Parts: sequence; C-alpha cells; structure tokens
Amino acid sequence: MTEETTITAPMPGVFYRRSDPDEAPFVEKGDRVEAGDVVCLVGVMKNFHEITADAAGVVGEILVEDEAPIEAGQELVRLTSE
Repeated sequence: MTEETTITAPMPGVFYRRSDPDEAPFVEKGDRVEAGDVVCLVGVMKNFHEITADAAGVVGEILVEDEAPIEAGQELVRLTSE
C-alpha cells in the first residue's frame, strides 16, 4: 500500500531547490529520501532554513518552482512511501 506525505513550509519566504545556483538540486522527482534528509531551503530575510523530510519515501512531485515566494503551510514536496 502506497502512502503520501507532503512536506509543507514552516514559514513564509522564498523556496530554493539548491544551496547555490551552481549546485545540483537537493532532490529530484524519483529520488529516495530518508527522514532528516534536506529537500529544500526556505530563505527569509537572507537567512536560509533547511527543510527536511519527516519520513522516508520517494519524491513524487515538487510542487513549487525554484525561487518562488511561498506562504507558511504551503505544500512544497510530495513523497510516496512503498
């Protein structure tokens, strides 16, 4: 049975898929993540907060475009468990 988990924004800010423009994204669709793995950053007033997976799973969908403004509680990444 497959379950979905959605990672949501804990605060408003800007969504970043990578730590630096020259770096690869933290995750891509289809990647396997473990609980505690960083999946994105949220930038707030030049401070960057790591957003981590709450559970293990496979990245099913990245719901926000890189560098897009986000709101607290907004869905960011959807994981599926096997």
